[in-house]
Amino acid sequence: MSTTEINTEATQPAETDARSEVLATKDPGQRLGAMRHYLPDSAMQVGPVTHLAEERERLAGLRWESFTVKQLGSTIGAELHGLDLRNRLDDDVIEEIRQALFNYKVIFFRDQPLDPDQHVAFAGRFGELEIHPFIPSNTGRPELVRFEKSAETGGYENLWHHDVTWRETPSMGAILHSIEVPPVGGDTLFCDMYAAYEGLDDEVKHRLEGLTAMHDFVRAFGAQVPQERKDEMRALYPMAEHPIVVTHAGTGRKYLYVNRVFTSHIVGLDAEESAELLDLLCFQAETVEYQVRFSWSNDSIAFWDNRGAQHYASSDYWPQRRVMERASIVGDRPVA
Repeated sequence: MSTTEINTEATQPAETDARSEVLATKDPGQRLGAMRHYLPDSAMQVGPVTHLAEERERLAGLRWESFTVKQLGSTIGAELHGLDLRNRLDDDVIEEIRQALFNYKVIFFRDQPLDPDQHVAFAGRFGELEIHPFIPSNTGRPELVRFEKSAETGGYENLWHHDVTWRETPSMGAILHSIEVPPVGGDTLFCDMYAAYEGLDDEVKHRLEGLTAMHDFVRAFGAQVPQERKDEMRALYPMAEHPIVVTHAGTGRKYLYVNRVFTSHIVGLDAEESAELLDLLCFQAETVEYQVRFSWSNDSIAFWDNRGAQHYASSDYWPQRRVMERASIVGDRPVA
């Protein structure tokens, strides 16, 4: 081909590749605005979780006298700075910590090298401490439980739950101290159960009015109880019946109170209907927008409200060691 000839092959329009064709001229979410959108043939929703905005802004406006705060999650979780928990704090400081707990649902402290006596002393400022019948203390203090995980003892707390809901009077809160943490992994996640309730459709909220659910220790701890003592332990800890929607004594707000670990069934529903509704409600705790995730360092503290928050201990660090100590505060019977 001479230099004056035209290369017709090069000038022919290329066939359109559908994979490279852009059909949309705007962000696909633009037409939805603040609306939530169900995916086709699914209970899954996408879009902004707008009911969090008011609570997020309320929390951002809070001010405290005894410490400074770094808000972590949208509506749950805050780090408190400026306190040494080894010291006996004044009563007004303890009350301010309590109010921070009620507002943020879980509060965190860094660099708090507490010994067992100091841990128990701090926790005891918030109420009577409970003794867990199924988990050995291993700390020299019956009120303080040690969780020591390693290659030999795996972490099985990786389900969303409130603690000890199988009790007639479950814990008000718990204070967890990190003794030894793995170099990577081992985070704990917390979920705002007020937001979980408020995110339900009005139809579901109406359906939940007056409903109760049964909670059973056997689901989590049954395998640990020797066969010859099962009748004895069942007599000591019969299944507990609690409202599905509970009103928090300290805030007056409603929150969801069912979980995948201890809740066995909903009273008055057949097995299939109960399982279906429980799955819907427990799924709320798995909504990422309602959560905060805490990455531990040695001598960190997490203090969670065991009513307004559920938690999940990520078991992603095996075979590394993870050693934690927990004191739990006795609570009241949940009421609707």
